[in-house]
Amino acid sequence: MQTTAYFRDDVMLKRPYIRTEWVELALSNPVRKEVQAEDGRIRQWVWIEDLQRYLRVVTLEDGITVPNAFADRRFKP
Repeated sequence: MQTTAYFRDDVMLKRPYIRTEWVELALSNPVRKEVQAEDGRIRQWVWIEDLQRYLRVVTLEDGITVPNAFADRRFKP
C-alpha cells in the first residue's frame, strides 16, 4: 500500500482508530467503488465490524496511493 505524506503525517494522527489492515481490506475487497468525477480519485468502502461503520478509503487516480481514509457515517450500501 502506498500513501501520501498527508495520510501518514496527518490522517493517521488525527484518526488513530484507523488500522492499516482495514485500509488494505478496502483496497482489495471494497463493497463499493466510485470514481470522483471532479478529480478522478477513487472512493472505496468496506464494513468494519469494530467501528460498526463503513470505512471510506480514497485513492489517487492511480488506484494505489492513499491520501485519505475515515469512518463514513452517511454511507448506505
